[in-house]
Amino acid sequence: MATIQLADGKERQVDEAMTWQDVVKSISNSLAKKTVVAKVDGKLTDLTEQVRDGAQVEFFSVADPEGLRALRHTASHIMAQAILRLWPDTKLAIGPAIDNGFYYDMDTEHVFSPEDFPKIEKEMAKIVKENLPLEHRVVSREEALEKFRASGDIYKVDLIENLPADSTITFYSQGEFTDLCAGGHVPSTGKVKAFKLMSVAGAYWRGDEKNKMLQRIYGTAFPSQEELDQYLFMLAEAERRDHRKLGKELDLFSFQPEGPGFPFFHPKGMVLRNALLEFWRELHREYHYDEISTPVILNRDLWMQSGHWDHYRDNMYFTKIDEEDYAVKPMNCPGSILYFKSDLRSYRDLPIRVAELGLVHRHEMSGALHGLFRVRCFTQDDAHLYILPSQMKEEILKTLELFDRIYSAFGLEYRVELSTRPEDSMGDDALWDLATDVLRDAIESSGVEYRINEGDGAFYGPKLDFHIKDSLGRTWQCGTIQLDMQMPERFDMHYIGEDGEKHRPVMLHRAGFGSIERFIGILIEHYAGKFPAWLAPVQVQLIPVTERHLAYAQQVRDELKAAGIRVQIDERNEKLGYKIRGAQLQKVPYMLILGDKEMEAGTVSVRRRDGEETPGVAVADFTADLAAEIAERRN
Repeated sequence: MATIQLADGKERQVDEAMTWQDVVKSISNSLAKKTVVAKVDGKLTDLTEQVRDGAQVEFFSVADPEGLRALRHTASHIMAQAILRLWPDTKLAIGPAIDNGFYYDMDTEHVFSPEDFPKIEKEMAKIVKENLPLEHRVVSREEALEKFRASGDIYKVDLIENLPADSTITFYSQGEFTDLCAGGHVPSTGKVKAFKLMSVAGAYWRGDEKNKMLQRIYGTAFPSQEELDQYLFMLAEAERRDHRKLGKELDLFSFQPEGPGFPFFHPKGMVLRNALLEFWRELHREYHYDEISTPVILNRDLWMQSGHWDHYRDNMYFTKIDEEDYAVKPMNCPGSILYFKSDLRSYRDLPIRVAELGLVHRHEMSGALHGLFRVRCFTQDDAHLYILPSQMKEEILKTLELFDRIYSAFGLEYRVELSTRPEDSMGDDALWDLATDVLRDAIESSGVEYRINEGDGAFYGPKLDFHIKDSLGRTWQCGTIQLDMQMPERFDMHYIGEDGEKHRPVMLHRAGFGSIERFIGILIEHYAGKFPAWLAPVQVQLIPVTERHLAYAQQVRDELKAAGIRVQIDERNEKLGYKIRGAQLQKVPYMLILGDKEMEAGTVSVRRRDGEETPGVAVADFTADLAAEIAERRN
């Protein structure tokens, strides 16, 4: 008999000849029907493996991330088997499951294209219908090498030859197909109900450009066709909302070859940006922040003192001035510290809250650049709070409240992570533990749910990271609150206490949007370019039916402008439907149609972006309603 421990901590005596499939059947037949893979002592394991005495085991269905990963891993084998049936001379490399599906790297004379996908998928469907069991067995290094050398599978031979001497080598077979694989898999090919091949790309063997370029086919798989269809819909919707595409169509921003990774904001993009910044400034005045601005370029000695030179140098840009080394700032903190040190501070002055819309530059590899989401220069909505140790919790709670106000304005839900000390960090354990405990106490007191993200803090302190969720359910890391007791030490910062002696302040770093540019990209995709009126670059499009209505349109424009509304007239000599379509493509919230009836009555016909129409509205009434909508920043 063998003793095993289940996920609930209970021990169970089982026959040592049983498989994990037998164990789950002995627990519950209904559980056995759902279970596709086990995790034994922390490793995904096939249900066909024999039990081990003393093992801890959990069982998973395809509804669980572990089960879904096993399903996708099996789908990669099914795809490889189908390709070998269709192109027998193909040499296989590796085929893992990944976050959104799977891929397989292959070497073949046939050049794959999306036109091949239906043919491959048809063969995969046959393999699924055959419901082939996945059988694994442990083999010796010699047997494994002999098999793949005989078949000319040079990539499998390379993998085996580079395995550690004590590695366990396993083969997985399904019908005529056998692969070198560590597992885990679902019990049979019939479990893979819904799959789709997505794209083909090139990939160097072992990721080394000195090696041969292989062909990589990506695919995805889900437990049901309904889930696959929903995923494909989300992909299509994400493509439709792509901020790079909409940024061009709506004339918001661009990137130029003379400055890759450096965004250019166009007039309409600046209207959107300034609306955001006006909201930011208004909130920060309410929460008693003072705004400052610090230089973009500062001396090397400053960055040595801050620790950035040692911990962040690979991400920085440098220059020389008067034969001395300078750095372009990747962060605003050191400049803010110099501001704090520019005057003698008393305990009565604290907390000092200073905010900065600081332009920072960070070196990013060209392959990592991605629209506004990954750029080489961006504006951080930074703030640094210099506080007494007794004020830490109170100021963190106020910041949590401020961040909630920011995200709620856009209808964005969020979750919080407490990120703890990373390996590459500075300072002693006692200060790190104190800072971490204060952040934990504050977030728990606020009632906001959070989870721990081990080892992902800043190099100078732990932090609370805010992950916002957009209208497609995607999450983006934006805001951060970082508690720092290291910089005050490194910069010898102090204030004069009640006792007349010098004391160290605590420094709180925080940013709500994180990066203005990135947040704009997120908002473009969140709203699909259909911004609420308060953010829309053009809030009202006036559409005169004919040229004789143009003078009336100008009169209405002047009245709207006087109320602070952003308005433009479509003066083109085009048909009404064409003009309406143009405003819809620009996603203008309101279109006002001006014809004979409207001109005679002094009214407008209001057409909303969603197609709803209201004829005969008095200009004054429309102006007042829209002005209130904008002032209240209705989402």
